[in-house]
Amino acid sequence: MPTFAEARDLVLNSATPLGVEVVGLLDACGRVLATDQISNWDLPMWDNSAMDGFAVRAQECREGSVLPVVGFLPAGRAATQALEAGSAARILTGAPIPPGSDCVVPFELTQEHHDSIRLLTQPRAGDHIRRKGSDLRVGDRVLAAGTLIRPSEIAIFASLAIAGVPVTRRPQVAILSTGDELLRPGDPLEPGRIFDSNGPALAAAVLEAGGTPIILPIARDDPAALRQQLQQGLRADVLVTSAGVSTGDRDLVRATLAELGAQEVFWKVAIQPGRPMAFAVTEECRIISLPGNPVAALLTFELFVRPALRRMGGHRRPIEATIRATLGESVRPRSDRMTLRRVCLEQIGDQLVATSSGQQATGYVQTLVRADGIALIPVGIDPLPVGTVVEVHPLRKSGDFSGGN
Repeated sequence: MPTFAEARDLVLNSATPLGVEVVGLLDACGRVLATDQISNWDLPMWDNSAMDGFAVRAQECREGSVLPVVGFLPAGRAATQALEAGSAARILTGAPIPPGSDCVVPFELTQEHHDSIRLLTQPRAGDHIRRKGSDLRVGDRVLAAGTLIRPSEIAIFASLAIAGVPVTRRPQVAILSTGDELLRPGDPLEPGRIFDSNGPALAAAVLEAGGTPIILPIARDDPAALRQQLQQGLRADVLVTSAGVSTGDRDLVRATLAELGAQEVFWKVAIQPGRPMAFAVTEECRIISLPGNPVAALLTFELFVRPALRRMGGHRRPIEATIRATLGESVRPRSDRMTLRRVCLEQIGDQLVATSSGQQATGYVQTLVRADGIALIPVGIDPLPVGTVVEVHPLRKSGDFSGGN
């Protein structure tokens, strides 16, 4: 039975970035750039004004100089006429610098009187001018492959007239919930039945991880029906199943996958909760079978499936960095497997303190809702006292930590 780290490596090492597709600017936001982007333009494309003011020639100016205003240069119009000697031209931010001018004096450093200005400062050559190519030059590598595209990257693409962005394809992820007891949310409740929470929750997790979820119909505990749904799921890049991988009479997923040609890489991991998860592969699909319990399913998705989807989507760092926190309460570890403990995180003084988010039994989904992170409690025998430093996989950004509130 592999350890947590060994199992995660096996899953992650089987995942490789998918192919390239070209999408529009807005669709590229949140995606990963697939190829290096080289600039075909200088940015700025020409010398332009960084301020609203007056374009002048510095060598002709002194503090107190009076200059006639002979022209107006708005943004969006080419500056084709040279600035006359001993004169000034009104210019707006972004407008091209006229030939013969070498600086801009902001409006607030002048006094206007009819068609002339008096300078309240001694201008210097280059003042308030953004030079051509000062941001990017033709041939510069603008962005490297593997860059996560944010609004700032969208701004660069648009500035360079790039309307189609090459990105790594999103993984297609089939999601299959199994069990005779399951109903779709919205179906009439029947005696002895429960609503499937894993399907919608895992689909949401796939979206958050950058994949495209495909929710399959619920598979009943019938070999023929299960086989049909698994065959459909194997057409995706990744198949995520929940339930049916333990040792019960109706836990049929592993055997049916083997009949369909999937090669099992491991079954069971030395973690609690989440021990009865399995991982198998075909030539085209990665199959991750999660426990049926909603808490265990979401925890194992977070720690095993999310990194794989991020790598397939082109992310350079598929594994989220852990943070260190001190235990705010004594914790008894297990002697045979790592414990995944749901915790709330709170900054107290100079320490980040982790305390239980509530009942740790896997039937309590609310404790996962309240949790800020997953404390990775290592294998051990002796209780870990208050103040012990542990690694925590964050579930929220630090500014959103609830501290149990």
